[in-house]
Amino acid sequence: MAVRLSKTRIMSALQCHKRVHLEINRPELVHHSKATQAAFKMGHEVGDIAIQFYEGKHDGNAGTYIEYNGGNFSRALKQTETLMTSMFRAPVFEATLRHDHVLVREDVLLPTRDESGNSWHIVEVKASTKAKPEHINDCAVQAWVHMGSGYPLSRISLAHINNQFIYQGDGVYDGILVEVELTQEVFGLLPTVPLWVESARRAAAGPEPDIPVGPHCYSPYECAFINYCWPCDSRYPVSGLKGSKKKLAEWVKAGYRDIRDVPVSEISNEKQLRIHRVTTSGRAELLAGASEFVNELPYPRFYLDFETVSFAIPIWTGTRPYQALPFQWSCHVERAPEEMEHAEFLDLTGEPPMRALAEQMIRDLESHQAPNGPVLMYTGYERTVINGLIAMFPDLAEALTAITERLVDLHPVTLANYYHPDMLGSWSIKAVLPTIAPDMDYATLEGISEGTEASSAYLEAIHPDIGAARKDQLTLELLKYCKHDTEAMVRLVHFFEQSSK
Repeated sequence: MAVRLSKTRIMSALQCHKRVHLEINRPELVHHSKATQAAFKMGHEVGDIAIQFYEGKHDGNAGTYIEYNGGNFSRALKQTETLMTSMFRAPVFEATLRHDHVLVREDVLLPTRDESGNSWHIVEVKASTKAKPEHINDCAVQAWVHMGSGYPLSRISLAHINNQFIYQGDGVYDGILVEVELTQEVFGLLPTVPLWVESARRAAAGPEPDIPVGPHCYSPYECAFINYCWPCDSRYPVSGLKGSKKKLAEWVKAGYRDIRDVPVSEISNEKQLRIHRVTTSGRAELLAGASEFVNELPYPRFYLDFETVSFAIPIWTGTRPYQALPFQWSCHVERAPEEMEHAEFLDLTGEPPMRALAEQMIRDLESHQAPNGPVLMYTGYERTVINGLIAMFPDLAEALTAITERLVDLHPVTLANYYHPDMLGSWSIKAVLPTIAPDMDYATLEGISEGTEASSAYLEAIHPDIGAARKDQLTLELLKYCKHDTEAMVRLVHFFEQSSK
């Protein structure tokens, strides 16, 4: 019997035959990053808005959503067939079709008429902000199954997010989706789809394909089997050299599993040479430039960090899709050596928090004896967030701009002057901190330990149905996490200072 496939499995096979084999035969190895899980959630939100967008678009007739609650697809397939062969024609959402043991779920199916009579228009909905080459392949599989199932198809389009859309409120989202017609490109690929299907079947049914790692592990999507395929059983895996995925894959293929295994003669990139040198030595490298830099920082010192949320579908008037909107900040204030204060902001009312956040930040960062003290950050994200606030609130521009002029980035000085073998090629604060302050390792935090989790916690906390106890718990976790971020910078600065003593 032929292996049953879905559109998703065929897309996996186009990326890597080993991927589709593992998805079907070793699903226990799947590991989705927090970012990937968040992307899945956004995809569902965009799918929901597409129903609202296309509902009643055909002569005002309400559409039908095909439910699937697990188990087999028999009911969904039957319901779809009934709707598509009915005299009463209306939009169908998640139409479920199967051809040659390949199953697809069509996001939006609109009835149309062409010169030959009644037909259909497929609209594939994506949470991205533009059409991408892989989307054409995706649509080609859908069109092949649709037509192979015996139904006519006049058009196929991709609907993606319009990131210039500004939400005006009242639940009106007209204009948030941009529709791009792909009919010509998709029809041109139809003869190739059966070859994709057969190739995916062979990969799924046969032994695990022997495919070396490479850039394809990350393109067009990060594979959920990276931890399985890339060697990670040594103390310092080769992937810790970072840089070109192609070059890293060449070293893995050559049999090198640890950074220290790679001959220095094969490395030409300066950053990789540095990582290799320090890792081989087994000792951290700390240059004098770090202490020289921080010793020049005057008091009071302000250590600032934001937490933000991005909505694929905006919920607040005047905001755009995927706009980074701050809902929280933490600021440690070091007025003098061994004289530390802490200020913070967190709004979980569900109302737009941005203006209140900006106003309190202005007050707190100016409320000390030397309001021109440096505002320390790690990478330029805080500058980006404040610039976003300036654009939103022109009347606060002068005060907010004054803060941006005080910003000092600790990332470049850390990158230039410090490296520890355990950082594995990353200078993120989460990679640096355990090497200078093991007691503050982010991995030890309970509940929220990275930014994506903070955004998810915020969304849960503002949901109207959340219980009081759960909201209190999330409040404490969010405050602790953001405070941890700014305390991490404090510890880093003190580490650099003490290195000169």
